[in-house]
Amino acid sequence: MFTLRHANKSIQLIESFIDHIDKGILIFREGVFNYLDGNNNSFLDNLKTLSSLETEADIMRRKVENILYTQSLMPQLRGDIMRLMEELDNIIDLAKKNLYQFDVEIPFIPHELHQDMKKLTDLAVASCESVLPAARAYFREPEAVKEKIHRTYLYEKEADKLADAIKRKVFHDMPNLKLSEKFHLRYFTLHIETISDAAEKAADLISIMAIKRTI
Repeated sequence: MFTLRHANKSIQLIESFIDHIDKGILIFREGVFNYLDGNNNSFLDNLKTLSSLETEADIMRRKVENILYTQSLMPQLRGDIMRLMEELDNIIDLAKKNLYQFDVEIPFIPHELHQDMKKLTDLAVASCESVLPAARAYFREPEAVKEKIHRTYLYEKEADKLADAIKRKVFHDMPNLKLSEKFHLRYFTLHIETISDAAEKAADLISIMAIKRTI
């Protein structure tokens, strides 16, 4: 019973951790949109909120790690669980770092690119939103992981396509921009794109973990 209680506590903490990742990527989306729309006060609020969520997620991850190791819980799954939490934590870490870069570097994003950048952000966030239900399913019904995870790969591929299209538009169709501005736009397009790449990496790991649990 003692072991079961700690195992349940670990799963509850993991689910709360996943909730923080979910909230964090939504705040990232709001932050990018507010930056593009010139809502500076709201953008700064997004930065503060995302920073707090990222810190809380780190604390939860360390608590889970401590419980798993000190209570010798789920030894055959422990390494995989910790790697999964690290991959999910990387999503919110990247979201925070990338949003801070908007604040630090203040990129000039022409108005004609705003809709493309918003759509790219939507796709990156959607890829993360799709991987989180699969992460939850791993602990409750691992056989359901496969059907939940395919959207992650779809959104990630669409994000890659759109990011390439944005970069092509910047370098081929916007002659009035300085070369330094074009490089800056490519850099920030890549910032957003990396969020979906992180989701794909987490999806790959969950897929392998689920197979190992179901065989």
